[in-house]
Amino acid sequence: MMNKMLLSAFMSVLAISMSAQTKLTLNVNEASKTVSPTLYGLMTEEINYSYEGGLYAQLLRNPSFKETTLPKQAFHPIPTQPKYWEMSDTVNASMSIVYNVPINLTYNKGVDKGYTNTLRVTTKVPNVSVINRGFWGIGVNPNAVFNGSLYVKGNSPLTLSLESTDGKTVYAKTLLEQVSADWNKVHFSFIIGKKVASTKDVCFRITFNEAGDYSLANVKLFPPTFNNRQNGLRPDLMTMMRAMNPKFLRFPGGNYLEGNKFSEHFDWKKTIGDPDARPGHFSPWGYWSTDGMGLLEFMQWAEDVGAEPLLAVFAGYTLDGDYIVGDALEPYIKDALDEIEYVIGDATTKWGAQRIKDGHPEPFPLHYIEIGNEDFFDVSGSYSERYQRFYDAIKARYPQLQLISTIDGYALRTNAVNPDKIRLDIVDEHYYRDANEMYRQAYQYDKYDRKGPKIFCGEWATREGKPTTNMNAALGDAAWMTCLERNSDLVIASCYAPLFVNVSKGAMQWESDLIGYDAHTAYGSPSYYAQVMFSKYLGDKIVPVESSNIPTFQLTDKQGDTAQQIYYSATKDSKSGHLYLKIVNVTANANNVEIALRGASKIDGKAQRIELKSDDSAATNTIDNPRQITPVKSAFKVKNDFNITLAPHSITILEM
Repeated sequence: MMNKMLLSAFMSVLAISMSAQTKLTLNVNEASKTVSPTLYGLMTEEINYSYEGGLYAQLLRNPSFKETTLPKQAFHPIPTQPKYWEMSDTVNASMSIVYNVPINLTYNKGVDKGYTNTLRVTTKVPNVSVINRGFWGIGVNPNAVFNGSLYVKGNSPLTLSLESTDGKTVYAKTLLEQVSADWNKVHFSFIIGKKVASTKDVCFRITFNEAGDYSLANVKLFPPTFNNRQNGLRPDLMTMMRAMNPKFLRFPGGNYLEGNKFSEHFDWKKTIGDPDARPGHFSPWGYWSTDGMGLLEFMQWAEDVGAEPLLAVFAGYTLDGDYIVGDALEPYIKDALDEIEYVIGDATTKWGAQRIKDGHPEPFPLHYIEIGNEDFFDVSGSYSERYQRFYDAIKARYPQLQLISTIDGYALRTNAVNPDKIRLDIVDEHYYRDANEMYRQAYQYDKYDRKGPKIFCGEWATREGKPTTNMNAALGDAAWMTCLERNSDLVIASCYAPLFVNVSKGAMQWESDLIGYDAHTAYGSPSYYAQVMFSKYLGDKIVPVESSNIPTFQLTDKQGDTAQQIYYSATKDSKSGHLYLKIVNVTANANNVEIALRGASKIDGKAQRIELKSDDSAATNTIDNPRQITPVKSAFKVKNDFNITLAPHSITILEM
């Protein structure tokens, strides 16, 4: 009797198990909707020392002496000491900032003198030094060549050197003999020996060989840069971004566009031309920006990683809540039109000619302009007027451009004086969520009305892990990206944020970032590798997928509801015939999935499997262990109907 009962129970469980087989059916011949060619891109702003101390390769901190600190006598009315510069002998020597000194900022040709801060050093004895430790160190590698420059005047030669922070090792040094009573811009270089061990425990030293008075300005030092560009960018970070196969670069932000107040917004005209002549400004995340990375450098960055610019223009609103409307907007509208002209204008235009003079003869490709940034924070309701004035002016001169609103259409029309006049091309939506919320919203865009404006998901991330994300965040990201891909007829572009974080102590303002680095090396988070996988293996047509018996699991947050264990998307390349199936298993369970390919004229049984996984969803990559979680490729056999077992906590792509 008992044996019959056990057998009956077993058969019931087996029947349920067989009927509950998870299945995905790919209707390959029904792939009619087009994947947006700009679906995956990059978003950037100055946060977490993303530019200064990050992508911008210039190594010295406070090179223009614009960052100051009060002297010991706190009652002194003007700060005179430079931050991040130290003096070796404060008994026999002193240093102080001198403000607004006219020095020649056009390479000593005797014209167009510019005004800047200078550092005055007075020493009573020889061999006194000033030292700069860079941004938490200076990275040195064997055989590397460093190039630098400074403006100087004084009474004797200087010795420049790269040394270990303990002073025991001199990696390279050079003598500057072109020092006189007049300002000179002097270039120098360091060549690191081939037997030197890689390190970041390095500082830069300027030694005054004789007693006397000296003045310095714009002291800069560059390591090798990507594509050997002058005033260029870090090769390791640029290489990592190229691997993401980005189609656009959204810049300059983000909050960096707006600034905390009007005087601190991204004023693009002050960021072009000679980098030494750029005044710089305070960034909204609490530190100084030299603007060495200006508008042209942003566009060359996009060009060098194979992307096109997606340009955001300042729209009259700042982070402190200040805003302008009416005729007061006209100078800023003109600035936006001039900026677009700088990007795409030819030699017959004022600002196109300026770009050519700055070193880029050809116009850049440009299809999208974003008007402002996150104006849903503007409680005044002024954005509808500001948006419409910018929209009308830009469309009148550049009708081919698509314009992006930073708040949704309902809010725009609700606050508009004349809601019928509001026109929308694209709406920018931002989402920062935990993994559970990403699972809940993984079908968000499937429900959107296709009759409305297109969607730009201009900032999004699963915020788990710090300083960079963990595997659980990568799973949330991947679930969200399946939503983006299934709906890429509606979602024209998307980009993760923030892109960068300097992981040195004291550098981070925002947790859960994509790429981490210090002064010497860089690494990708699990979320970074998920981005690389999704952008690399992407077709041009959306393949409809039918699903059945997708298992669920109980979420552990306050809402306590259930979510799917498995998320998916599929695309095909209409030219090569390649089919890409992406499946995300977000739980600790191994899941078996039956795959059915319908409507494929021919199936090559040889496929490639690319897998990112971790037994521990809290596991991550770090600066000391950068490749703990990385994608693994293997061969895989497929046919019209086949099965695949998904590892726990895994992102799997089949290239068929």
